[in-house]
Amino acid sequence: MTSSIDSADLVVVGAGIVGLAHAVDAVRRGLSVAVVERDERAVGASVRNFGHGCFTAQSGDALRYATAARAAWLDLAKEAGIWLGDGGTVVVARADDEYAVLEEFSAARDGQAVLLDGREVADRVPVGPGVVGGAWLPMDLRVDPRQAVHAIAAWLARRGVRFHWAASARLVEPGAVITGRGRIDAGRVVVAIGHHVDRLFPDLAERAGLRRCALHMLRVADPHGRRVDPAVLTGFSLLRYDGFTACPTGPALRARLTAEHPELVGIGLNLMFTQRPDGDLTIGDTHAYGGTFDPFRDDTLDRHVLAETARLLGADRLVVRERWRGVYASAPEPFLIAAPMAGVRVVSVTSGIGMTTALGLAPEVLDDLAEM
Repeated sequence: MTSSIDSADLVVVGAGIVGLAHAVDAVRRGLSVAVVERDERAVGASVRNFGHGCFTAQSGDALRYATAARAAWLDLAKEAGIWLGDGGTVVVARADDEYAVLEEFSAARDGQAVLLDGREVADRVPVGPGVVGGAWLPMDLRVDPRQAVHAIAAWLARRGVRFHWAASARLVEPGAVITGRGRIDAGRVVVAIGHHVDRLFPDLAERAGLRRCALHMLRVADPHGRRVDPAVLTGFSLLRYDGFTACPTGPALRARLTAEHPELVGIGLNLMFTQRPDGDLTIGDTHAYGGTFDPFRDDTLDRHVLAETARLLGADRLVVRERWRGVYASAPEPFLIAAPMAGVRVVSVTSGIGMTTALGLAPEVLDDLAEM
């Protein structure tokens, strides 16, 4: 039998935001925790996103998790030294049907969305001509994803969590995780490896309809040199978040955007941006779904994002600092929570909202494990 290199009440496989969320909640419960991560640091979807806590636009379970996660982010920001922006989100409407969706959403959410006219939108965020109005979602938050997950890992390490970096999990079984560096004995196990669930549990992933979603994103210089406190969404964003798509006028908006911009709807454009602490803008994004993606990037996607963002900002051109592809798990249901064996939970946020929901989802998973 392989000798044990560690043991813990909870072993978490995966050091992205979903895995770290479970470690945070376990520490708060007084449990001993070990985290196994195949890379030397988190480099996946948790650092390749907008850093947008898009709490308000969720619905159902996602809204419940997001509401709890918001409070957890506020606490962690203080405790772990995480940069956090509390300027909310501004949704920019550049057509009457987009504003109609926001009116319905605002009426349904009882103060969670404040309607704005065109001038009020321009006062809050830099936009080009043609804005008819918008909405401000004050509950939303922003973090710097390149800093946040690493700060959480450091905070956990200071509280006794043992990290096994560059240690791939080869086998998960009741009571143990077998890594390339040895066996870790576990009272309970949470496997939080995002779109790599099919590497360890291929049958489970297949039953869940798990696929990969590839995003094209860019970092650009701010063309206006203006501080932008809120995250900024647009009419294309209204097609992507369940809280908006549930509005009665949502289908008509989708039909109009599809007819007028079939190429943009076809690439799954979510035209939005957030400002980084250094002033640059993170812009994007596009969505493509599959099992394995070709390594070759077609520049057409980036050109679409750059052109539409420049038009939104009223800028002649944008200066690109960085380009990257993000990949996250996608499935028909927004959350994959499975129990493939006793004392083991496989957890993946399969809807691109891990930063928004993970810190609220994790306590419910650990409650379930604690009942065993």
